[in-house]
Amino acid sequence: VQLVETGGGLVQPGGSLRLSCATSGFTFSSYVMGWARQEPGKGFEWVCGVYMNGSAYCEDSVKGRFTVSKDNAKNTLYLQMDSLKPDDTAVYYCYADDGTQDYWGQGTQVTASS
Repeated sequence: VQLVETGGGLVQPGGSLRLSCATSGFTFSSYVMGWARQEPGKGFEWVCGVYMNGSAYCEDSVKGRFTVSKDNAKNTLYLQMDSLKPDDTAVYYCYADDGTQDYWGQGTQVTASS
């Protein structure tokens, strides 16, 4: 099983980034997929998730700014992040969860700073 995040980097506040999570080794369409983040010295925070039927949800602080989507044909999850704020600075992880087991990527750093 592999989940590989790409697309992180340094961006000025107000800017945008698009994260991708390429997966392999499991049945992508049968899992709830999502993104979580971790700031230095803090615990994990759930960001956005997309269910098997395509329904997508995000936590309140990113609603209207972040959009989660997936491409079942490419086994890839995306996170479009707009209007980034310094508080969004964190390592972003993608995950896959079928209710009995979960898989995680290695994370990608996102930094919003001037």
